[in-house]
Amino acid sequence: MTSAVESAEPAGSTQQGPRFIVYLDGSAHDEALSMLSLWVKHLLIPVYGRETTSSAPWCARWWEHQEAVAQLYGLWMAWQELTNPAAGLTGPAIWHRDYLTHVMAALRNPSGPFAGCKPGAHRPKDVPVTDAYE
Repeated sequence: MTSAVESAEPAGSTQQGPRFIVYLDGSAHDEALSMLSLWVKHLLIPVYGRETTSSAPWCARWWEHQEAVAQLYGLWMAWQELTNPAAGLTGPAIWHRDYLTHVMAALRNPSGPFAGCKPGAHRPKDVPVTDAYE
């Protein structure tokens, strides 16, 4: 059985390398989330994790926010590509300019995925209801 997310994957996709996390399930999803978690815990937050405030929220349980997982996974994939020596000397600068700033601003926006979360207090979000066209 194909999930709605899997069926949203581009038809005829012949992408090489890792699949985007929203298209994974089961052990493949768990493994991808584990690798992402290591990167978030050991690199992203220690280097780029500014103070948590009401105007820049962060959720310690970020992996429970699907939008955050998708955004961070994309950021991590870009990190892998642009910090590879094959990316050249400007790869890290491109990552900062084109990816890090935008993603962190979106995640930490007061109305973003962590709205309502406070240090030590996770708040699940209600997903908007949509009538699917079928």
